[in-house]
Amino acid sequence: MSKYAHLSKAELARKVIELETKLAAVSKSEQAARTTERRLAASALHDSAERIRGILHTAVEGIITIDERGIIESVNPAAENMFGFKEEELIGKNVSALMPSPYREEHDGYLANYLRTGRAKIIGVGREVVGQRKDGSIFPMYLSVGEVNLKGKRLFTGIVRDITERKRLEEEILEIAGREQRRIGQDLHDDLGQQLAAIELMSERCGRKLEKKSMPEAAEVEKIAEHIRDAISQTRMLARGLSPVELEANGLMSALTQLAENTEKRFHISCEFRCDETVLLDDNDAATQLYRIAQEAISNARRHGKAKHIVIELHDSAQTIELAVTDDGVGFPKKPATDGMGLQIMKYRAGVIGGTLDVRRVSPRGTRLTCLFRKVSHS
Repeated sequence: MSKYAHLSKAELARKVIELETKLAAVSKSEQAARTTERRLAASALHDSAERIRGILHTAVEGIITIDERGIIESVNPAAENMFGFKEEELIGKNVSALMPSPYREEHDGYLANYLRTGRAKIIGVGREVVGQRKDGSIFPMYLSVGEVNLKGKRLFTGIVRDITERKRLEEEILEIAGREQRRIGQDLHDDLGQQLAAIELMSERCGRKLEKKSMPEAAEVEKIAEHIRDAISQTRMLARGLSPVELEANGLMSALTQLAENTEKRFHISCEFRCDETVLLDDNDAATQLYRIAQEAISNARRHGKAKHIVIELHDSAQTIELAVTDDGVGFPKKPATDGMGLQIMKYRAGVIGGTLDVRRVSPRGTRLTCLFRKVSHS
């Protein structure tokens, strides 16, 4: 302050005005700089939002966001096209409106259970599900769900892909494989089986001739005939396994009964079929897929699980048919590195008929495979 002591009051007043003017100029400069920064930040935020909006609107997969109550907050054009709704028709509605029964009724329970326990069945894990369009038609889709917290608000983002064409190709591949298996089974039964039967008759005649002449070779010929009879029996079982399910409604029960009997005969392990009530299934394709799943499960239990006892169960309820195969083998790994080809094929077969497949360890040892097939229209 000493350098201003010699100044008069008038001079001090002018000095104060000069300093205030400079301070105001600096303040205006700072404000302008801050305004520029805010404008740049707002512009960058707007550009970022526009880029995100552009990505969402041009994405080929459907993107739907919902809140923790399951209420839809946004829908991109791909999802609109997929489900046949306009965005304004879906905003504010529960996402279960895009699901057929009985999944629609179950959805809120799944979401509430996750919010209560934190145990996710689908969050962060993609899976195949079914969706329902505005016109009521049902289609298969692949759904992956992510979770995000925005300013304390919990949101879920679902990315959906229509897999109708993929499922159609899978069905076609399985149908071609099934036809080829049936053809091979028919050839085994009609051609190879008949040839073996003719050889059996020839060996029996030859054996009788040798026996009449008291030739020692008669016993060897009889053994040959026994081996041929065993080969005929094996051929018939193979033929039956390749073309298992008859067109009758009870064909699945009959085929699974035969599968259990053949497993015991061929591999000398205990295998039983349990079915407390009559299970009638008019859908021959679904019955064939369920049979193939049981067949593969038994093969896995025998070859990989080293099982000694296997139980096949079939149950019918109002809406579902449940197929279960339980064994006493070494058990399914808690965290398998990768799904084996057999397990992948069983999942494909279950998916083709709109079913679900679950494989888990059982106590004290062994594995239980369960396939649930919903008796609902998938058209």
